[in-house]
Amino acid sequence: MYKGEKNMGKIVVMGAAILDVLVHPAPPEVFLTGSSPVSTIRISTGGDALNEAVRLAQLGIHPQLCTLLGKDDAGELIKARCQKLGIGLELAEETGEIPTSVNVVLVQENGERNFLTNPAATLRQLKMEHLPAKLPKDTQILSFASMFVSPWLKNQELSEIFSRAKKQGVMVCADMTKCKNRERAQDMRETLANVDYLFANEEEAACLTGKGSYEEAAEELLNCGAGCVILKLGRRGCYAVAQKECFHVPAFRVPCVDTTGAGDSFAAGFLYGLMKGESLRRCAIMGNACGALAVKQIGTEPDTPLREELDRLLAAVPDTKEEGKGKQNNGEKAI
Repeated sequence: MYKGEKNMGKIVVMGAAILDVLVHPAPPEVFLTGSSPVSTIRISTGGDALNEAVRLAQLGIHPQLCTLLGKDDAGELIKARCQKLGIGLELAEETGEIPTSVNVVLVQENGERNFLTNPAATLRQLKMEHLPAKLPKDTQILSFASMFVSPWLKNQELSEIFSRAKKQGVMVCADMTKCKNRERAQDMRETLANVDYLFANEEEAACLTGKGSYEEAAEELLNCGAGCVILKLGRRGCYAVAQKECFHVPAFRVPCVDTTGAGDSFAAGFLYGLMKGESLRRCAIMGNACGALAVKQIGTEPDTPLREELDRLLAAVPDTKEEGKGKQNNGEKAI
């Protein structure tokens, strides 16, 4: 891949960019009382694509963000943050017909979240007409931040987006949310065949494949065409499977304050590893490290450089040179 930051090319991150109103800690009785005191209420940028882009920028990589924004105050706040971090907005579309999405995120004491969202706002209104027919010529990676978020981008549209990128010689990475229209991996072979690295959490993978274990789900996604499958397992780390290897990488042990954006941060860390030319295993470790750093704070702010923190975490991990052990016939996983 690409050794050295001077040779880093562009990443285009495609998907949602919204504002989050974060409430922490949200008490269980919040809807049973007239007023509930909490320690933190603040506004942060959010959305899968913007979270990824922010983390990449904080790591020193400045991606292009391809998204849909409303012509409103929320959209202006998002643009201001992108400009501050050096995130390109040349591929972002603006509309006066749809408001920029603002989610209310109720963060529990254990870091888990519940969302209040407006489905008619930009979060779920991204369409093919908002996306470029061609990516910039120097694009090396397209990161599609979440399949199944927009109901307008179904399997056929996703297949077209990914095939366009592959025809340009662009590596395709794709994350997902839980499928909503009974999509099945078996029916998405043409789409998945154009995905080099596919990310999902355990529930998302099970929903898409119908498989009971995450190992079986990952293998099914691989068999349906994905080049490599990386499953995010939360406090258990991640599991990666490719044609000739599979392995589990344990999580970093850190205090969990807020899991908002943790999966997006994992993807950003993994992409950072890809751009540095790291092995699959090392990319997974870097993804785990970025995910761990994300859960230690509320939201994706402040705008502090992450590389020093990332380097400190990675310093405790051996410099793994191997690409992971080969697949085992006896069902064992390489750890």
